[in-house]
Amino acid sequence: MQVFRFDTFGDEQLWTDKLQMNQVIESAVDPVTALSLGLKVDADALPDAVVQAIKANQIDLKDPATTLALIKLNAVVGVVGTVQNINGKDHLTKVGITCALCHSTVDDSFAPGIGSRLDGWPNHDLNPGAIIAASPAVPPAAKAVYLSWGPGKYDPRFNIDGKNTPLVIPPAYGLARVAKETYTAEGPVTYWNNYVAVTQMGAHGTFIDPRLGISIVQTPDLVTPVLPVLRDYQFSLDVPQPDKGSIDRAAAARGRAVFNGAGKCASCHNPPTYSDINRGILHDPSETGMDPAYALRTTTKKYRTTPLRGLVFHAPYFHDGSAATLEDVVAHYDSFLKLGLSDKQKSDLVEFLKSL
Repeated sequence: MQVFRFDTFGDEQLWTDKLQMNQVIESAVDPVTALSLGLKVDADALPDAVVQAIKANQIDLKDPATTLALIKLNAVVGVVGTVQNINGKDHLTKVGITCALCHSTVDDSFAPGIGSRLDGWPNHDLNPGAIIAASPAVPPAAKAVYLSWGPGKYDPRFNIDGKNTPLVIPPAYGLARVAKETYTAEGPVTYWNNYVAVTQMGAHGTFIDPRLGISIVQTPDLVTPVLPVLRDYQFSLDVPQPDKGSIDRAAAARGRAVFNGAGKCASCHNPPTYSDINRGILHDPSETGMDPAYALRTTTKKYRTTPLRGLVFHAPYFHDGSAATLEDVVAHYDSFLKLGLSDKQKSDLVEFLKSL
């Protein structure tokens, strides 16, 4: 948990030394702006005095100095920084990011964007591209690409191959027993954690994959030694359950029959993980009507069947977010596979998917 929430793996070398985000935050990112970019605040990290001051409107949420104070409290989810008082004024001298930036959110129990942490939940409010584009070190052409992504999406290969097909940020819960947790199944969760840490977060570590032509070796390696415990924590994150009473259980039971029968879903979404990746099966994009653009940028050129877990909590769906709702997911497959499902069957199937 500590690694997931607070370990930057030395990625300050990117976010501070290269992108100068410490200066951007200090000069221009007040809490209102930060929340508008999808950043979250851990209310449990706030002292009671601060909580009461916020409630009484005694803290200026349009002052970047307040953001520095929150960072100093380790209250900005996924952001770790060093705040030093220099000549009587606080300055953010160093800043980095952690896994929690993209793969945690909060329950909004205090206010929108402020609450208790929900580790493993994808932060679909987060606008990573806009955050990166705020750096003065990013060239105009790259800024345009980053700004095109929008909230909840990130392209983990743009800085590698220069192409642009952003993905929906996936959940990091429910990973236990899933063989390969990447959209294109290039490796297990430790592989992807290593790839993202070194090539995307800018961590001080080592990642080598001849298939991608990537060989990054940095000593000391701050990533590899913690990959096992990071994986264990992610494996411990259970799938969130739908709110009691939010599912029509009778409809869901009928939907299960559709899932296993007329809907043909179970032919690929095999229980208990609701994926056939554990059987080593990958699918050509043409099999499911998916946009092939991202797969073609990878070593497998195919997609793995997405494990179905906590679906009701992480719309939009498909790797590219092309299905806004579960109804859209069902409509896509009904049309593409020519299933001929009735409206009742579709509705029941959606209710079953909501129950997973």
